Amino acid sequence: MIPSAFTYHRPSSVQEAVGLLAKLGDDGRAIAGGHSLIPMMKLRLATPSHLVDLAGIAELKGIRSDGNDIVIGAMTTQHDVVGSDLLAGKIPLLRETALLIADPQVRYMGTLGGNVANGDPGNDMPAVMLCLNATYHVTGKGGERRIPAREFYQGAYFTAMEGGDVLTAVRIPVPPAGHGAAYEKLKRKVGDFATAAAAVILTIGGGKVSSCSIGLTNVAETPLWAEEAAKILTGSSLDAATVKRAIAAAEAITSPASDARGPAHYRTKMAGVMLMRALARAKANAR
Repeated sequence: MIPSAFTYHRPSSVQEAVGLLAKLGDDGRAIAGGHSLIPMMKLRLATPSHLVDLAGIAELKGIRSDGNDIVIGAMTTQHDVVGSDLLAGKIPLLRETALLIADPQVRYMGTLGGNVANGDPGNDMPAVMLCLNATYHVTGKGGERRIPAREFYQGAYFTAMEGGDVLTAVRIPVPPAGHGAAYEKLKRKVGDFATAAAAVILTIGGGKVSSCSIGLTNVAETPLWAEEAAKILTGSSLDAATVKRAIAAAEAITSPASDARGPAHYRTKMAGVMLMRALARAKANAR
């Protein structure tokens, strides 16, 4: 289908974009890579009268170190995430996850900011950001504020962002040297959204888990941070009995829909299977 008519805007600064969105109100929508919004417009599920394209804002692109954090501009593409030597060395989980998003053509245009900001529970990066304890930089009419990823997602397509807000960057604390991480994703075909997926990051000392964090994708209306499951694993040797208890705790917080990817019970169990696989690989990757 063809989208309804709209007026196109291409601001050159964050402040210009925020001003436009504030002025346009509900008639305006920001667009990043467009892979979420444009399909909805083609189906007439979204009919904005104005599109505010963020692609012309140079300050929203790039990956840099800032003390003990990595800061990634919101308009940085998934292709750039895959190709970043800095991320490969410091947070390889991001490259691993980006390679599982759609296909190369989509990754050339799809942005990190767009993936985390629109609140789609099927997107891969949000659960990874919960796992990594990321913070989102958001600029609106009142200036910039920083929102922890673990407080950002409030429902399907419903986030802590307010009208006129622009997500400008993602800030991620660099995990400890020697950490292990993995993202396991079950999908029906290459490029599909997850039936269920799990992100794990952990550190091991003296044969015991000294820290652990877990994120789950597409098994609820929001990405999930499996805090209780991680607590169960911390201090353990990842023995079979403890892993089984942690998986049960993770499955208990899921509430997936029954859809074309499978019935709810199946998707919950697949979240457990993905978590088990991610834990095994994260352990193998830890040094």
